[in-house]
Amino acid sequence: MTLARAPRPADAAPVVASAVRRRARAHGLYPRRLNWFYVPALALFAVFSIYPLLSGMSLSLTNWNGYSRSRDFIGFDNYVRLLGDEVFRTALVNTLIYGVGSTVIQQVLGLALAVVLDRVVRGAAVLRAIIYLPVMVSPVVLGTMYYLIFRYNNGALNDLRAVFGAEQVAWLADASVGIAVIVAVNSLQFVGISMVIYLAGLQAVPTEYYEAAQLDGATWWQSFRSITVPLLQPAFATSIVLNLIGGLKLFDVVQVLTGGGPGKSTHSVSTLIGETYFAGQAAGYSAAIGVVLFILIAAVTFVLSTLLNRRRVEL
Repeated sequence: MTLARAPRPADAAPVVASAVRRRARAHGLYPRRLNWFYVPALALFAVFSIYPLLSGMSLSLTNWNGYSRSRDFIGFDNYVRLLGDEVFRTALVNTLIYGVGSTVIQQVLGLALAVVLDRVVRGAAVLRAIIYLPVMVSPVVLGTMYYLIFRYNNGALNDLRAVFGAEQVAWLADASVGIAVIVAVNSLQFVGISMVIYLAGLQAVPTEYYEAAQLDGATWWQSFRSITVPLLQPAFATSIVLNLIGGLKLFDVVQVLTGGGPGKSTHSVSTLIGETYFAGQAAGYSAAIGVVLFILIAAVTFVLSTLLNRRRVEL
């Protein structure tokens, strides 16, 4: 009688891997074919995201004016032109100010509001709704409301100054004031998003951690710094990335409040794209600016997400 030879480890590995794959397929964890329910979503993504992106990149290599049928290939001339464009550099700096400034304000206010409203207080649900309400208002409508406050003639702020005998001030004629107003308006409108994200994060933190810290004699600030902040890292990552993306592509508020003025000193990159395309009739150059904005947002988002996710603490 011949005894069966026991399989060596090298021979057993493929057998084990095959058995694992069969079991995964049996439980639906390893699909044998493409899930066709993904196809409509992928098609919409390709039509409304991938195609416009590729089309814009190809358009940035031409001198098309946006109206004529003819367009000539000029290579990277539009990108070389960007390097010496003072208006573009100003818009790029303003865009970073809008993005970073709004993000910082929204995180500070959003976290403070979340900590206060996370406590069981009377009317907390109503206050949450009121703070979140501006998020649902169109930025054009909200920008118009603030424009009526800060405009020179018949502006609410100047009318209030006139009651006390003070002279009128051209608030939005000063670039520094205009940039500060835009940052403040954008921050106050979307602070509700940060508040909701941080509220969800706070409610996910187990109360046992705070009870243990209290038994050890920790103060509120020590518990907040050592428990709340580390466990809110996922919420920080989500809120910061969302707010920063929104700030970097800011368009509506800038267009309504200042229109990029005085001169072109408060332009964001997004408003500069619109002015370059329609008023300047330089669609190819406008597309090049758009490609640069896309690269900026993608790079900042990737770097920021990577850094924030490294500091994530699991519950």
